[in-house]
Amino acid sequence: MDLFLTRKTMESSRLLIRRRIYLVVTLMLLLMAGQAMSADVSYSPPAGQNGSAAIPMDDSAFVAWAKGYENYDVGTDVDSAWQTPEYALGPAVGTSFDIVSLGRGGRITLIFDALIENGEGWDFAVFENSFNDYSLELAYVEVSSNGVDFVRFDSISLTTDPVGGYGSVDATLINGLAGKYRQGFGTPFDLSDLSAHPDVLSGAVDLSQITYVRIVDIIGDGSCFDTEGNIIYDPYPTVNSAGFDLDAVGISNGAPYPAGSYIEGQAPEPPEQEGRAGFGGSGGCFVRNLF
Repeated sequence: MDLFLTRKTMESSRLLIRRRIYLVVTLMLLLMAGQAMSADVSYSPPAGQNGSAAIPMDDSAFVAWAKGYENYDVGTDVDSAWQTPEYALGPAVGTSFDIVSLGRGGRITLIFDALIENGEGWDFAVFENSFNDYSLELAYVEVSSNGVDFVRFDSISLTTDPVGGYGSVDATLINGLAGKYRQGFGTPFDLSDLSAHPDVLSGAVDLSQITYVRIVDIIGDGSCFDTEGNIIYDPYPTVNSAGFDLDAVGISNGAPYPAGSYIEGQAPEPPEQEGRAGFGGSGGCFVRNLF
């Protein structure tokens, strides 16, 4: 009887060990697959590099800039010196100081007198104040035709590891998020990318009547996700002027993208997956109620 129990115990132990080995190998393969996917996908590189879609602030295509704002809901870790939303109005300045900080998880809605028309190319661009090509603080971008119903642009973030407060983000692994480029260069957005969104198809948001752009800070601690359900990492923690630092938003109403930019079709498409983050496939954050 004792011998039978001993053999049975040994068999159970071996089975448990095999299962653990299988689990470890599976996790390693998944990690390697994720890293390979990141290496194979390359989006628009930093400003000034071949293939970049960055829009310089003095581009002649700009026809108007934000004239007003509402619902500036500042997040945490922002000194009062950086809480002047009027700095986000008018043309981009391209400095480290003429900005409004959103704080961790903060947001602001900019208002335009002129319609943001859905033209052939990029329709508006968002400017942040990063002092180099790698200290990139990111934000979701949303638009509205009535100031109440907003739709969010799809986004992709393939940064696989957490980024420290003074860490780096590779712009070629980011798509559809504001803050991809250093100060003086804007991230372009095309309203046509929203044409299949349910709220557009239902008429809740009219792409021919867009006059509101909302910028929502992404907290880089792993609590925010892109459209595909990937974690979005950006520098965290930062203090005093934490979160996205908004310089300006300018509209062009369909100007062509920079010649040779990856936006013109050279970048590989991201893998097609259902949104896994629990935000209806639009990306979002699991955060405390800040407002």
